[in-house]
Parts: sequence; structure tokens; C-alpha cells
Amino acid sequence: MLLSLVLIFVCGLVFSEIAQKLKLPSLVGMICAGVLLGPYVLDLLTPEILSISGDLRKIALVIIMIRAGLALDTSDLRRVGRPAILMSFVPATLEIAAVTLLAPIFFRVSYLEAAIMGTVLGAVSPAVVVPRMLKMIEHGYGKSKSIPQLILAGASVDDIYVIVLFTSFMGMYSAGSFDMRGLIETPVAIVVGLLAGIVSGLILVPLFKTIQLRDTVKTLVILSFSLLLVALEDVIKAYVPMSGLLSVMALGGTVLKQYDTFARSLSDRLSKIWVAAELMLFVLVGAALDISYAAQAGVFVVALIFAALAIRICGVFVSLLRTKLSKKERLFCAIAYLPKATVQAAIGGLPLAAGVAAGDIILTVAVLAILITAPLGAIGIDSLHKRLLALD
Repeated sequence: MLLSLVLIFVCGLVFSEIAQKLKLPSLVGMICAGVLLGPYVLDLLTPEILSISGDLRKIALVIIMIRAGLALDTSDLRRVGRPAILMSFVPATLEIAAVTLLAPIFFRVSYLEAAIMGTVLGAVSPAVVVPRMLKMIEHGYGKSKSIPQLILAGASVDDIYVIVLFTSFMGMYSAGSFDMRGLIETPVAIVVGLLAGIVSGLILVPLFKTIQLRDTVKTLVILSFSLLLVALEDVIKAYVPMSGLLSVMALGGTVLKQYDTFARSLSDRLSKIWVAAELMLFVLVGAALDISYAAQAGVFVVALIFAALAIRICGVFVSLLRTKLSKKERLFCAIAYLPKATVQAAIGGLPLAAGVAAGDIILTVAVLAILITAPLGAIGIDSLHKRLLALD
């Protein structure tokens, strides 16, 4: 397993640098490294590391959700108001609905499996969007109309919304039928998750202020609590539905609100941990991809991805109706909502691991969506924000 870890980190870093030299997002190189190292090409990774890849990907997702919570100032959310709320679910809902209707036409999958595929495909990537929006806030692009804050707030909640739906649809699949109870439980899971995260933050922050601990120790406590909240979701799901990832984000937001000096330190430390977590996440999702299967289904997968993106863009424009944003600013928001990466990498392989019949095609859609949309969105944001947004 040690040799596998060395290969993951070294090859991931090398391919990441190559991707950046080619003006592509580094995560594209990491996925390519995983494909090369995985069992379908060179087969250099041990079965032990592959067997725990799902848990490792979940840890990476927990880290990015804490960072999203630390970046989500509720005052920004209140300031941008209605558009941010609509952006948090309208584009994703339309995209999921489109995939649910189109996937059974392209592939031999049921509507429930198509709905699972839609939720895997539907989330915006925090790994691509969050750092770029924070950089734009620092440099003042779109500041007067809070456009980066709008995208940051909407995209962060969008991820949670999609993940909650994914969990609900997976539960329905396990139950063997499309059970409306799962959808009814979704708002309960959201509320319970929010309360669990906020209460955890309100417990931890006073302790941190009372007991003298190094920020490194506090960071480890936050990480441990976050993982505990995610684990708690499985423990209590038979009694009370709960979104563990939403609670993690709420914990980060509570720390930001109650203890902003430590929140900045926590964000800096998590950004350093994310360097290793990101490598594990994207290299391992690449390793899980059966490239022969992907090649066989490729044309139909690409067609589905672009059809879903077109519907998603319509959802963004609908969400921004009756706002003061110009046509250029609305176009930028649509571009910023294109990239897929983090959530797809974290949950794309879960249906296959859980024995979903369409698991292979769902994973293929997830990985190809990353390879197509992450460069498209990242390059679009980086190259067009100066042209489409005002510098304030």
C-alpha cells in the first residue's frame, strides 16, 4: 500500500504539472494519472488502496465542504438574496430532470438509475469555482453587484442540494422502488443537518475560546467532528434522516460567524491539507474508470453531458430573471456554473460500489463530465471574467 501511495502522489503531481503547462486544470492531469495507474491500464495500485478509495474520497469531500462553509458568509447570501436561492437549486433541478428523461433513451437504464446519474452529474465543482470566486473578490471583479458572492453562495448550496437528492435516490434504489418517502424526507434531512452542524459549532467555538489550544489542534478537532457528523448520518438514518455533509458545511459557517480569526487560520490549514486530499480524490476516481467501457459509451455520454449543460444554462438564466445584472454578467454566471469535478469524483463511484446495475455508466458519465466541463468552466472563468464583469 505504501508504494501505491507514493505512486498516487508522485504521478498525480507530475501529471498535474503537465496539465497546467497545457493550460488545463490540474485535476485533469490527476485523473489521467489515475487511469494510467489503475487496474484497467498498468494495474500498479494494490487492491487494498482501491478497496478504501470510497472512504478516502469521502474524506476529501468533507474537507471541501468545510472550506465551502468557511467561505460562505451569510451576510453575502442575504445581500444577493433571491437570485442566490434560485441558483442553489433551479439549474441543478432542471439538469437532473433532463438527465432523468434522456438517459433511458441513450442507455439501457431505469428512470431511477437515470435520476441517480442526474444527481451525480448535477453539482457545480467547489474545487474549480470556490478558489476562482475568492480570487475575484480579492481583485474586485463584479464587486458592486456581488456576483462572485452570488455564485459562491449558490454553488455551495447547490452541492448540498444535489448530494441530499443523491442520497435519497440511492436509498430508493436500495429499497427496490421509487419511494416518495425519500423525497419527503429530504427537507427533514436538510433541517437536521443544518441544526447538527450549527449546534456542533456553538459547542466547539466556546471551548476553543476557553481552552488554550494551538490552531493545528483545533483544526484536527474540527476535522474529527466533521467526520463524526458524516458517520452519524449512517448511524441515525433508520430513525431520523440527516445530511452529514450539510452539517459539515454548517459547522464551517458557524465557526466563521462565531470565531472569524480562527476561521481564517482554519481555512489556511485546510487549503494545505487539500493539496494531498485533492490528489487522492482525483487520482483514485481516475483509477476506478474502465476506459474500454468509457470508449464504447463515449459518444452517447458526451451527447448527454452537453444536452444536460444546455438545460442547466437555461436554469441559470431563469434564476437571474428580474435582476439588475447585464447580459454579459448573466453569461458569466452561466459559464461559472459549468465545471464539474469535486462532487462527481467523490460520489461518482459510489453507485458502482453499492451494486447499482448502471454503476459503470454512471461512473463513466461522472469522469467524462469532469474531463469535459472542468477545463471548459475553468478556462471560461479565467479568460472571460475581465471582459464580462466590471472592475470595482
